[in-house]
Amino acid sequence: MAPMRRIAAASVIGTMLEYFDFAVYNSLAALVFNRIFFPAYDPLTGTLLAFATFAVGYLARPVGGVIFGRLGDRRGRRFVLMTTLVLMGLATVLIGSLPSYQDAGIISPLLLVLLRFVQGAAVGGEWAGAVLLSFEHGAPDERGRNGAWAQMGPSLGTLLATAFIAYITVTLNAADFQSWGWRIPFLASAGLIGFGLWLRSGVDETPLFEQLQARHALAPAPLREVVTGHWRRLLVAGGARIGADVMYSLLVVFTLTYLTTVRHESRVLALTAVCIGCAVHALAVPRFGALSDHHGRRPVYAAGILFAVAWAFVYFPLLDSGAPLLIGLAVAAGFLVHAVMYGPQAAFIAEQFPTRVRYAGSTLAYTLVGILGGGLAPLVFTVLLRDRGSTIAISGYLAGTLALSAVALLAARETYRLPLD
Repeated sequence: MAPMRRIAAASVIGTMLEYFDFAVYNSLAALVFNRIFFPAYDPLTGTLLAFATFAVGYLARPVGGVIFGRLGDRRGRRFVLMTTLVLMGLATVLIGSLPSYQDAGIISPLLLVLLRFVQGAAVGGEWAGAVLLSFEHGAPDERGRNGAWAQMGPSLGTLLATAFIAYITVTLNAADFQSWGWRIPFLASAGLIGFGLWLRSGVDETPLFEQLQARHALAPAPLREVVTGHWRRLLVAGGARIGADVMYSLLVVFTLTYLTTVRHESRVLALTAVCIGCAVHALAVPRFGALSDHHGRRPVYAAGILFAVAWAFVYFPLLDSGAPLLIGLAVAAGFLVHAVMYGPQAAFIAEQFPTRVRYAGSTLAYTLVGILGGGLAPLVFTVLLRDRGSTIAISGYLAGTLALSAVALLAARETYRLPLD
């Protein structure tokens, strides 16, 4: 395998495996965790509590960002990428081994929250390293495409996880699925994590980081330097993320709950629609990343925001139609629109910061906004639906967060032709 191909594969495989673990949890939180860990409540309230543990993973991301962001700029990108992969794998396997509420009482959801926190911290440190691995190794005029390799990971991981769960759903009856079948994807991730570690072990540290080491120019306190010296870029990078983050949570998490719990559609239909959308997303992301290498990060990103606002107000009417074809088209179109933003996003964020603090800056922008964006979004969606009894408020909420991203984009400088430092 050529060096750049292996580097790209290492960027993809790490985020893919970690988001496989993350997506398995997200899907099961929407499908069965309300009955396994919170059985004393009605279905919608139990789902709300399951999504609260989902939010814990996002709340933990800044903790991982602080810890691993500093290590990434002090010890190197490769060191952190190996560490976060191991942490995610261990936490995921242990979740698959947890007793249910019926067997262990309150201890069971408490352990779930703890392991979810570890998952979130690992993801918080992973994303920037996966992006920078290919971003800093690659050619200057291909930074958009190279940064987008890691951006394929979430959709590929979600696709693999959703397909796995759909297969188990079809092959097991409802009782077996709730009793023990839900554990299979968590336990199976152990083999996937081992493969990811093997792949990443063959990748060298990035040349830009090695140059900093050779010049003894590493930042002594990268997090402090980002906050004090690059705070405006941090706000721009984080603000640009929030709308896309909320939209992704709507697509991969809340859609499952809405279709199965509210519309009473089959799990197979809901999971199949998400699988198709993830496949579209994975194919489209690197293409829009490459497009930003030719036309700039801001124009491509802005086009995605405009399309997303329009999509927000037609999505639920299409889901409410009950027609499988329209449901599939609505979900696939959403993933395609999201890819327009997600393709250039990694390069856009990484280019906001100089090499000596790029890991810390990118990680903080990714994790801090994740709490306000994707982390709280399923909770907000559920509360809005419960209290308003209508999906129009959900569409309005998404449009509002996309407007915030548009403001951040307007405040940003164009970076696609600028040198990294």
